[in-house]
Amino acid sequence: MASVCNSCNRAIASDDRAVKFPCPSCGAVEIWRCAKCKRLSNPYRCPSCGFTGP
Repeated sequence: MASVCNSCNRAIASDDRAVKFPCPSCGAVEIWRCAKCKRLSNPYRCPSCGFTGP
């Protein structure tokens, strides 16, 4: 399964400067953010606990 940005639901390309990190609240889910959403500070939401971050 390909990685998908948690903000825009776009597939993460191998050359994208995306980041992944565990949910800051529950730590159960890996959050992926593409370079564009990261740069624009688009919000993301954890599908497990509902935490919303910048």
